[in-house]
Amino acid sequence: MINPLPLQTVWFGVALSDLWFGVVFAFLAVFLFLDGWDFGVGVIFATRDDHHEREQCLAAIGPFWDGNEVWLVVFGGGLFAAFPPVYAALFSRHYLLLFGVLGALVLRGMAPEFFEQREDRRWRTWWGRAFVAGSVGAPLLLGVFVGNWLLGVEGVAPASIVVGLAVVALNVASGAAFLRLKTTGPLAEEMADDGARAMAGYLGLVALALGLLALRPGPRGALLSPLPVALVVGSLLLGVGYVVAARRDRPYLALGASGVVTGALVALVAVLMYPIVEPATGLTVEKAIVGSPAVELLTAGATVLIPLVLTYFGVLYSAFSGPIDPEESY
Repeated sequence: MINPLPLQTVWFGVALSDLWFGVVFAFLAVFLFLDGWDFGVGVIFATRDDHHEREQCLAAIGPFWDGNEVWLVVFGGGLFAAFPPVYAALFSRHYLLLFGVLGALVLRGMAPEFFEQREDRRWRTWWGRAFVAGSVGAPLLLGVFVGNWLLGVEGVAPASIVVGLAVVALNVASGAAFLRLKTTGPLAEEMADDGARAMAGYLGLVALALGLLALRPGPRGALLSPLPVALVVGSLLLGVGYVVAARRDRPYLALGASGVVTGALVALVAVLMYPIVEPATGLTVEKAIVGSPAVELLTAGATVLIPLVLTYFGVLYSAFSGPIDPEESY
């Protein structure tokens, strides 16, 4: 149901339409960060020839990837519950792209399981490649989807492809910092260089994406507003901070920096879009938000469920904190 008038419901001084706009994008940012380092590890997996190091890559993400993937479901569910017309428009216009994301996620999830079933070299080569394909394909296609959403276009726009590549590069930077925390030996020692190169690639791709966006009349003016400029400059500084932290063997700081950079990227998309939530049709957050009292019930339910989910993840990461056993496998 599309509201004919702006939603007047306000909680703690914030309109629920604005609140849910921010919450939905926050869910997306959490997914891109948490599952992002899983994707990044999958890309790094492709660069390792040593079987033991490949096993370390799989063992490092083994306890986490399926839980991290839940945040994509939370993002989609939040978008559906809060902005049903936007969900309907986006998923119908980009269904092939989103099916590609789901297919890549399935491939990423099943490949490690099959990889461990047999010791045949050809078998493991095949499923290793499948794991890499899923780890690259999911963030790439999701980045293209987000770029298309921002631009309000159908198909594949050049700027959207660059956004997808930038997401992959950022995921590799996060994955490198994560592996430095979770592994030891030669694999861990090489992650500073791998992460620094990935972050440099990300910053270059973001600059290219911003240049392509500046060629379009709509985003051009928004890009010069104070908040987008601050987010871009902040991302640049944090990217440099990531490289410094990685070089000085501060993996927690490097991983934290990559997380904030991920949040800044998603925030930039949201800021460039707001108050429109569906640029293809010009639908604003006030008109797209689900009607009352559904939005109040949704908000009340989220205030209970989200802390429970966060508690679960806190327990999960506490239980599997610290480096993995060097001899551990998936």
